[in-house]
Amino acid sequence: MTAPLVLLVALLVSPLLQAAPTCPTKAEKLLTVVDVKTAADVVTPMLRDYRAEVASGGARIQNAEKLEFTGTEGRDVYNGTAVFEAGFHGKTVEVLLGRTEETHLETGTEAIFYTKNGQGWEALAGAPKFKLQDPFFNRIANELVVGGVETFEKPDHTLGYRTVFYRDHGRGIEHLTRFAAGPYGMKDIRLVSLKDGRILLFTRPQGEVGGRGKIGAAILQNLRELTPAAITAAPLLEGQFSDAQWGGVNCAYLLENGTIGVLGHIARYDSEGNRDYYPMAFTFNPATRVASPMKILLERADLPSGVSGKSKRKDLKNVLFSAGLVRHPDGSATFYVAAGDAELYRVTIRDPFAER
Repeated sequence: MTAPLVLLVALLVSPLLQAAPTCPTKAEKLLTVVDVKTAADVVTPMLRDYRAEVASGGARIQNAEKLEFTGTEGRDVYNGTAVFEAGFHGKTVEVLLGRTEETHLETGTEAIFYTKNGQGWEALAGAPKFKLQDPFFNRIANELVVGGVETFEKPDHTLGYRTVFYRDHGRGIEHLTRFAAGPYGMKDIRLVSLKDGRILLFTRPQGEVGGRGKIGAAILQNLRELTPAAITAAPLLEGQFSDAQWGGVNCAYLLENGTIGVLGHIARYDSEGNRDYYPMAFTFNPATRVASPMKILLERADLPSGVSGKSKRKDLKNVLFSAGLVRHPDGSATFYVAAGDAELYRVTIRDPFAER
């Protein structure tokens, strides 16, 4: 190869190499059995409290149903959102976003808007689809903000990821455009509007800061401040997870008293390397940065299919993903929850934020 050609190739390849994502080492490494036994366990006491509440009748679920999706033959719909209203070509529609992919794959994923059709759910015709995992939404001022996890192949041929964001500028979901991205290697980045118009940002760093995954929080003045640097700089909440467990925020809600209702997950590995994910809730005061104790809301044994329900892999059978809440005036809430990285359910539970 001639020198000028070598130089040309170097000039073309160099920007690509610089732009190639460098993800931190996977933080959710399986600890040895010894490590698991010696690390503090924050899940078991929470699970014990939840089961005691169920036994007393205070946390019993009702109206549990698996959501059925049409037009998705050969693919599962899970890890999505609760139902919400959105503008679409000048009309208001009720939709949910669902992660849609083949059962035994984690590639070819689409986040699709689904709408109710009789007893099932079908893709909203003409709505945009995104190549994202674990989609979420929130309203910031008069805008719909949608996000999810973008995956890509790293130079070492492993799977990399980051969270990306779209906004509709108040014009409807057909106008959603990408406007921000989080740092490489971070999921569970969420936003919620505060009463004064500012934005509360939740993060979940892993690695040197955050270990397997802990929750951070910071306040932004506007969406322009949603940058990788601001996300990385968010201070961690203290005392929530030990080094043996991890967790993150799935959804956040502004409550009447100005605090934030947080719906998330807490997770651990069991001694055989299987993952246990439990939906949990707590409240957070953005002014004082004080968080209430976390409470488990559900376990997979409570769902109609129980732990024998469908799962992407054997080690994911006890994984529950908090998709979202629709809160009701009577103190109940419709809870959307995914199971086993393969199914999406809707159940009625006591509103975890009703008395906060």
